[in-house]
Amino acid sequence: MRTLWRFGYSARLLKTNHFRTAASNTSFPAVWMLLAQYSGRIPGLFVVVKKNRFFTMPETVEDKANLELYSPHPEVRGMTLLNREAFKRTVVVPVLKVKKEIVNTLLKSLKHTVLQRPGLKRVVEDPEDEDSRFVILDPHKIPEFSLGESEQQVLKQLNIHPEVSKYNLELTYENFKSEEILRAVLPEGQDVTSGFSRVGHIAHLNLRDHQLPYRHLIGQVIIDKNPGITCVVNKTNIIDSTYRNFQMEVLAGESNLVTKVKENNIVYELDFSKVYWNPRLSTEHSRIVELLKPGDVLFDVFAGIGPFAIPAAKKKCQVFANDLNPESYNWLLHNCQLNKVDNKIKAFNMDGRDFLLGPVREELSKELPLLKEQKTSFHIVMNLPALAIEFLDVFRHLLVGEPCSTTGLPMVHCYAFSKHDDPAKDIQERAEASLGTSLDGRCSTYLVRNVAPNKEMLCISFQLPADVLYKRPCPDEAKPASKRLCTSRDLSEEKVPS
Repeated sequence: MRTLWRFGYSARLLKTNHFRTAASNTSFPAVWMLLAQYSGRIPGLFVVVKKNRFFTMPETVEDKANLELYSPHPEVRGMTLLNREAFKRTVVVPVLKVKKEIVNTLLKSLKHTVLQRPGLKRVVEDPEDEDSRFVILDPHKIPEFSLGESEQQVLKQLNIHPEVSKYNLELTYENFKSEEILRAVLPEGQDVTSGFSRVGHIAHLNLRDHQLPYRHLIGQVIIDKNPGITCVVNKTNIIDSTYRNFQMEVLAGESNLVTKVKENNIVYELDFSKVYWNPRLSTEHSRIVELLKPGDVLFDVFAGIGPFAIPAAKKKCQVFANDLNPESYNWLLHNCQLNKVDNKIKAFNMDGRDFLLGPVREELSKELPLLKEQKTSFHIVMNLPALAIEFLDVFRHLLVGEPCSTTGLPMVHCYAFSKHDDPAKDIQERAEASLGTSLDGRCSTYLVRNVAPNKEMLCISFQLPADVLYKRPCPDEAKPASKRLCTSRDLSEEKVPS
């Protein structure tokens, strides 16, 4: 599931306390001008009307809009322990009084004037007249409480009095979205946390230093505003380059970090505190798997819990998956069983270099000479952006002999970070340095994502050049050329005296 969620808007309660002729410290247009900015993005906002006094007003000019009215109360500034009661605020809402039997007709006739927002009731009961209803209008469509000529014509045809009425409404904590709450709480002028990664029931943050004093409040707000989130964590150090995991602090909610995620219709289970998982890579996982066809062979050097390996196995590819982290290896095995592909994946718990020098070389030595026609493709995925390019030197003379066909040579998909002005050029030059050959015209680079300001993650893909992969010719030139691949083991055996 993709990955990158915006803070949600949970506006479930909009209480009407009373109706009166003047609102001492409230202003209708100001509030709704801001509300309209979020039109279509507020999932739930409900109106509860309590019987009290009702006031109708002629078409008068309201005070100048004050955009700050739709912010939480100023007294919440600097709050570090969440107090939901402190967010209450009163605002004014415009309505038309309509006989209930013609409400639907009015809604159709004034569909561009009635306030339209998902989850918001456009029609509420009249507490003093059970035969009437109040229809909420869009303040942007009736500036200064003045109905337009076309709207007045509709009301005249329906025999509705063209008076705009207003309610005093109480906005509560539930009515504000996360970003508005945090902007009101954090010191003025400082960045507000605006997004997080969601991993199952866990929200993962990367808070900045100035946000840390408010971290527990931030965590609780995220839980309150995002259904399904029950745990919020903050990364406390950089990703460890060995196991690709990081230290984290639980900010709010439960401490259970074992979770379940679904990506590209495949379910994975993992302990987020012990293995690497990034929901922002869902598209990239899919992109690589789409390059494979049934019967192909995939070598996943830094497999993690299997986001490349398991979809490839589902596609009926032969998969060799490896990860150095014992926890990742165990969860890889678990997810193979969970997705019923444990008989299609050979899993290894080795250093990536040893995996290339061992199982990968062994399999290529066995399979490449058997390729008579281009039916099977070999792909090597190296998703360890911080270090993967440093492993490319392993391919230098990994095999010995003459290739049966250059068209069947393995494709490498290697990931890397770059802060260079020209990241594609930077990645290519670093790959060429490791391989000891030029890749001009023989590689492609793909921008995966922006990791941080001036830091990109890229994938460079290329077919291993024969002069890099093979050490040739075979040393025993006296013998007729064999179609069988000569391996390093063959060389060792030939040196043993008979």
